[in-house]
Amino acid sequence: MVTHAEEQPETITVDAWLTRARALLDRVQPQDLAQEIADGAIVIDTRDSADREAEGALPGAVIVTRNVLEWRMSPSSPTRLEGITADSRVIIVCNDGFSSSIAAASLHDLGLPRATDLVGGYRAWRAATA
Repeated sequence: MVTHAEEQPETITVDAWLTRARALLDRVQPQDLAQEIADGAIVIDTRDSADREAEGALPGAVIVTRNVLEWRMSPSSPTRLEGITADSRVIIVCNDGFSSSIAAASLHDLGLPRATDLVGGYRAWRAATA
């Protein structure tokens, strides 16, 4: 009896993974966030409650924790946020702009090709608007 080893998926470094994700995105600069909101973008704050409490809220953002993001954002999900469609401009915000890039790229796979993130995250936005 001949057995074949299961093929292992290609592994990459976390930096390469992040670069691959960001290549899909039209990332938003902190100083441009207000205009994006004015133009109808939906801003999603994925920071945890402790960070929001310690550092402040992001005005106009909808809070969606990272662990349920895909279910709340997928246009095909029965638990999606009201108004989310394949045409929605969605901007994901985390603390520093790393996990938001990965999250936004995952939304592309779920049918949100205009999903992106905020360069530098909440902390860069706060510094730019201070």
